[in-house]
Amino acid sequence: MVEEVVGVVAAVGAGALVYLAAAARVVKQYERGLVFRLGRLHGDVRRPGFNLIVPGVERLRKVNMQIVTMPVPAQEGISRDNVTVRVDAVVYFKVVDPSAAIINVEDYRFAVSQMAQTSLRSIIGKSELDDLLSNREKLNQGLELMIDSPAVEWGVTIDRVEIKDVSLPDTMKRSMARQAEADRERRARLINADAEYQASKKLAQAARQMADTPSALQLRLLQTVMAVAAEKNSTLVLPIPVELLRFLERGAQPPVESSGHAESPAPAESSGQAESSGHAGTAERAEITERAVYRTDQAEEAMEKLRRAVEQ
Repeated sequence: MVEEVVGVVAAVGAGALVYLAAAARVVKQYERGLVFRLGRLHGDVRRPGFNLIVPGVERLRKVNMQIVTMPVPAQEGISRDNVTVRVDAVVYFKVVDPSAAIINVEDYRFAVSQMAQTSLRSIIGKSELDDLLSNREKLNQGLELMIDSPAVEWGVTIDRVEIKDVSLPDTMKRSMARQAEADRERRARLINADAEYQASKKLAQAARQMADTPSALQLRLLQTVMAVAAEKNSTLVLPIPVELLRFLERGAQPPVESSGHAESPAPAESSGQAESSGHAGTAERAEITERAVYRTDQAEEAMEKLRRAVEQ
């Protein structure tokens, strides 16, 4: 008798274990469970953890509540300014209502994917090329609103939409490259012109300053010659200033001699005046000769300094 009771208890325990194994379900932390009893939604959404269902009568459907990253295939279209472009994007969404996501739509992932593709093609047709290239933030917001409006009924919310890449035809790329190159060249020319204008103003100020002191121009010429001759790898042709040539010419002129000879002896009363004028003329010729020699020495000294500067 005892053996029969023990056997019955063991059988019941084994059946309970089998039933428990068949009825036990584990819902993960990022999931929610929906129980369908004979095809109808039964009870509330099952929370994460250990859950029991009636085997053979009830069925547990798990729904992932994580954010899903879905790439949108590249869509080719014509922008509003008649440019053929190819745009691809990525959609981030998640399920907020598991019941609506399972009951209201057959496959919410496929539905969101198709809605994203059609919305992307619509955005391409409504936007210009410049907006697709530079104003993507506004386009992302518009695309998010277009996808999120029908997705609310599916129990899905769109977290964000990002346009990844915009592909252009090769001809358009070359045209844009030429446009950018022309714009940069225009800016370079404007900068050069402004630099020339500022340099001309400074040169005009320097010219006015040097006009007061002509020797500064000669010093500046010598400095330029020294700067050019420092490399010693080129032939230097030095223009000699006209002022220097005139200076040398004045220094090389012979002293002025008396133009006439005494024809007849002067009267006695004028003999004293003739003698004094002869002494004055001799002194003046001596002074002129001394000045000429001094200027010649100065010219030779200047030429020697110029030659040394060129050699250095």
